Amino acid sequence: MKVGGILLAGGQSRRMGGGDKCLLSLGGIPLLQHARQRLEPQVMCLAINANGEPSRFADFALPVIPDATPDFPGPLAGVLAGLRWAKASHPDLTHIATVPGDTPFFPLDLVGRLCAAALQAATPLACAASGGRAHPVFGLWPVHLADDLHHALYRENLRKIDLWTERHGIAQARYASQPFDPFFNINHPEDMQQAAAILHAMPPP
Repeated sequence: MKVGGILLAGGQSRRMGGGDKCLLSLGGIPLLQHARQRLEPQVMCLAINANGEPSRFADFALPVIPDATPDFPGPLAGVLAGLRWAKASHPDLTHIATVPGDTPFFPLDLVGRLCAAALQAATPLACAASGGRAHPVFGLWPVHLADDLHHALYRENLRKIDLWTERHGIAQARYASQPFDPFFNINHPEDMQQAAAILHAMPPP
């Protein structure tokens, strides 16, 4: 598998009062930079999925790819944008791996584990899981399913990730959720305090 990476930053962050929560500072650097530092060594190339003015991500010096429509149809739209970018800009890629831009602690072996899970289960898709819960936005997505996903999103108006992935089959790469859940993400202002405590306790990537 040849895998590119997509940092999902296209949400509206309603629970954080709006704006780009991925640009909030944790330990002196943006949340999105934490995610980048963890994902970039695991993939062949990297892009940011975000809507609105791309110049606010200029400091990252990465391609910024928007959703196909401006109505914030959810994370599947970010996945589709990543698949389209891969096909157009990196035709050698077979897959993309996605991670949310507000998740600073996901595993450094995530992409390898996702690939292994998909191969072992003979499924085209894979996602992370911890604490008895699947995390489909931490996913492995084959580029050849781009047209199928486009049809589901914009012809069937399908929005829930699970409804699409179950059509094709999805494996899980399972992780322990102790001493902290590696897929912890920032949803509320108080989550930043918890994130700061986790960052203080863990070694740098």
